[in-house]
Amino acid sequence: MHRTLADDLGRLPELLQSARDFAAREVSGLADRPVAHLGKAPGRDPLPAAGTGAEGALDRFAERWAPGFSGSAGPRYLGFVTGGSTPAALTGDWLTSTYDQNVSGGGDSFAAALEHETVGWLRELFGLGEEHSGAFVSGATVSNTVGLAIAREWLGERLGVSVSREGLGALGRVDVLSGSPHSSVTKALSVLGVGRDGLRRVPVLSGNREAVDVERLAEALESLEGRPAIVVANAGTVNTVDFDDLRAVAALKDRYDFWLHVDAAFGGFAALSPAYAHLVDGLDAADSVCVDLHKWLNVPYDAAVQFTRRRDLQVRVFHNASPYLGMPTGDPDFLHLTPENSRRLRALPAWFALTAYGRDGHREIVERNVALAGRLGERVAAEGRLRLLAPVRLNVVCFTLAEDPSQGRVREFARSVAASGEAFVTPTFYGGTHALRAAFSNWRTSEADTDRVFDVLRRHSGN
Repeated sequence: MHRTLADDLGRLPELLQSARDFAAREVSGLADRPVAHLGKAPGRDPLPAAGTGAEGALDRFAERWAPGFSGSAGPRYLGFVTGGSTPAALTGDWLTSTYDQNVSGGGDSFAAALEHETVGWLRELFGLGEEHSGAFVSGATVSNTVGLAIAREWLGERLGVSVSREGLGALGRVDVLSGSPHSSVTKALSVLGVGRDGLRRVPVLSGNREAVDVERLAEALESLEGRPAIVVANAGTVNTVDFDDLRAVAALKDRYDFWLHVDAAFGGFAALSPAYAHLVDGLDAADSVCVDLHKWLNVPYDAAVQFTRRRDLQVRVFHNASPYLGMPTGDPDFLHLTPENSRRLRALPAWFALTAYGRDGHREIVERNVALAGRLGERVAAEGRLRLLAPVRLNVVCFTLAEDPSQGRVREFARSVAASGEAFVTPTFYGGTHALRAAFSNWRTSEADTDRVFDVLRRHSGN
């Protein structure tokens, strides 16, 4: 094995060129690649005793595994909320692996300073103030978890205990209020020891809405009789991209004691467009904010960012007390801010993307995706075999079969669309109806792609 390593090191330029050529072919073929692969994966091979070297590994991957990878980075993968990798972000990601920086601290590299600069740019992009500090994490689930962990510590502060030292038992009951929380919020509450049942759902507005009824939220807070709570507001719900009235929710702080966490995983990008920025008016009033970057910033997985006003509480929760690491200072290292000690330089692809395309380039992606979602929504609404379930407020089209939208039929519809290789959409349940979602966030998606998606939906809706 040592011989293979030495041989690969000596041929590194050639090996990287081979990988570059292979990657370039894969990227250039995304538009024609099947969007999804539903076939059976290869069986598991035994662990090799003698290695083949990097060239042999690339050949084996290209033959055995690459053909079954989805076209999730391409223009017609509309499942979940999935971006792609812009050329600049992909370049930054390759260099992230090249430099292989562990961004736990800033004592031996510029890497931490680059992350701070990138976080500052993102803070500006989303309309947050200087009082919000942040850090990169792996995705919205961890971002929500970090925000709610800080909120949990804030609750302790309000009640005269330190949860990070004494444990959750010292805190007692925790009240978490939200209208249409994402599933990652309940997962975070489970991880944090609050429990999934700690979430108290507040009624939403009538009329096909997912936004919280602020008056009912006020009633729920009033019922707590002064006990501090956590409110999770939503800036872009997963089914219909509905937005809580963030300014009105924040105004309730004049009467009630609560921590305001805003899940703006992809809806936060509405801030980039003057036409839609009103949807996130009030985001700057949040105590903590979640934004996912491998969605609408179109950087590679995995990358998200978390923001908070209370970095002091964040350090109290996440600091790593060790002689070789040192205690956090006034400008704490990142290892004191998130669950991770060792951290990939996730900021570099985002830095490349923001430097390469700026605010205007990313605004164009957002506005084009929104327009394309509207285009698909109009065509779905006019197709007799399909039914649009909610207005297209931003970048998600929520729809179902016009006749007998049972779970079995809707899931078979989704499976047949995926099996075609033309498009991929994901199932959901909205307003008591089994449905599908088409989420637009890929920088490549065009009108022609949208028309191809609609054509395959129409063809398979009658099956």
